Amino acid sequence: MTKEKRALIIFTRNPELGKCKTRLAKTIGDEAALAIYKYLLKHTSNMAERVNADRYVFYSENIIEDDIWKPEHFRKKIQQGEDLGERMYNAFEELLNLGYKKVCIIGSDLLDLDSQLIENAYDKLNESDAVIGPSEDGGYYLLATKNLYPEIFKNKVWGTESVLASTIKDLHSHKVHLLKTLNDIDTFEDTKVYEELKPYFE
Repeated sequence: MTKEKRALIIFTRNPELGKCKTRLAKTIGDEAALAIYKYLLKHTSNMAERVNADRYVFYSENIIEDDIWKPEHFRKKIQQGEDLGERMYNAFEELLNLGYKKVCIIGSDLLDLDSQLIENAYDKLNESDAVIGPSEDGGYYLLATKNLYPEIFKNKVWGTESVLASTIKDLHSHKVHLLKTLNDIDTFEDTKVYEELKPYFE
């Protein structure tokens, strides 16, 4: 554990056929979409192992013991809540209550996200109340805070282009640092810039 007690939360959907990357699957089919999602998970796992923090994987359905999230690197939990906002709120609350001074959450569908960007988010919390990594679709791929702000997890239409702007508005009285904008992979269009994904749908 680091001196300042930093936690990294990774939200992941259990990789089951027909239940992940559904928008992508509409174009390339369920099997190819699942294969791409597993590829994204592996990238996220490898990248997160290099982050200097205690790492927590929150599964959507159930904990899988023998998978890519190795127990020597990741602590495993299950998401709790009715919608994404409630699940994120509960995860932040749990880890802040455990004494972590900086808590960062990331998704698991970005090939452009690297460990240095996450380290930068923790550093920026020294001078900011919250750090957000905007995604090109109007959401965010990273959220880091030192305190719990319940309002940022409520009254959002999750998965839409309004999420980032609404979150920033909720934090209008706090100092917010924005990281560079990245592309998360939800649709077939999102995959086209990545050569390593082309074998999955050719």
